[in-house]
Amino acid sequence: MGETGTAVVGLGFIGVTHVEMMHRLGRPVIGVQDENMDRAQEAARRLRVPKVYSSYAELLHDRHVDIVHICTPNYLHYEMCKAALLAGKHVICEKPLAMNTGQSAELVDLAKDCGLVAVANYNLRFYPLCHEARAKVRGGEIGDVRLIHGGYLQDWLFLPTDWNWRLESARGGELRAVADIGSHWLDTVSWITGLRITRVMADFATFMPKRFKPRREVDTFAGKVQKSHDVEEVEVDTEDCATVLLRFDSGALGNVTISQISAGRKNHFWWELTGSQASVSWDSERPNEMWIGYRDEPNKLLLKDPALMHPEARAIAGFPGGHAEGYGDTFFRLYEAVYNYLDAGDFSQPADFATFEDGHRQMVLCEAILRSARQACWVQVPAP
Repeated sequence: MGETGTAVVGLGFIGVTHVEMMHRLGRPVIGVQDENMDRAQEAARRLRVPKVYSSYAELLHDRHVDIVHICTPNYLHYEMCKAALLAGKHVICEKPLAMNTGQSAELVDLAKDCGLVAVANYNLRFYPLCHEARAKVRGGEIGDVRLIHGGYLQDWLFLPTDWNWRLESARGGELRAVADIGSHWLDTVSWITGLRITRVMADFATFMPKRFKPRREVDTFAGKVQKSHDVEEVEVDTEDCATVLLRFDSGALGNVTISQISAGRKNHFWWELTGSQASVSWDSERPNEMWIGYRDEPNKLLLKDPALMHPEARAIAGFPGGHAEGYGDTFFRLYEAVYNYLDAGDFSQPADFATFEDGHRQMVLCEAILRSARQACWVQVPAP
């Protein structure tokens, strides 16, 4: 489709990451927009983006913009995605895709009707060793997958004085930890194994039902170092942590623990697959190592090395063995895949990244998890 023009809306922690990775990809962002004009102008200056839009409508009217990265609070995703698609723009949207499955299903249909590329930003698939695990599963190297377990633990909301807009259900949705980080875990293990979660049993806890909200906006993760003394006490109605039992369509069992209040766990995203031939385990805080376990031979520790990996994993490993790759690289590899797909121009081909359909599947799954926690029972997950 020729050279694409990219704009990014929302310039918090994630929005800035999008801009930085696009520059690294060699496809500079031509404009940015944020509800806070001062923040937008400062980010544009620092990141060398030539244009700051005064409104989202102005961004969408720019004929030079072909694709919009939406990095705003969750309650804005649906309206912004819908408007972008109707304006003829391709979309990359942060998760969750919308506030409910009615909205996300509508976006899936709209993207299809418009013939546009619509991406759900599940970037954590793009760790090289996650691709390696998928290749091992697909190649039968671990046998039939029997057990899938792990967790996603952080500590950035550990204190009652920690604050972020995600704590407000009106802006973030009825689910917090599950939708924010749990959905990454659920998406990644489903993608690695090729299995669909069919039933869930969830338990939630809100250990801090009251928190202290700063009277000014706090960027994601910034509250750990930028404490405000001008606060008000507010009630919180979203989960600090969750445990979820899982059943998969193959008969495999699973469980996941999700928390934003686990002291010392900065970004502890880990999974383990137990197969009939071997097990594999990986941890995002040690992203360049994969443990492989056996019954009748010594276990292995695979260090990320393209020379030792399957071709599909080698293709997204950007550096030689011993040269670490991490969180930022996952965005780069995702956008590389998306923009190569756009350049190829044949949107009838299957995408090698998460689409709005995947985003909708996560919405369906998260709503089932929420129902389970509220009803204290097993819940069937509808097929999207």
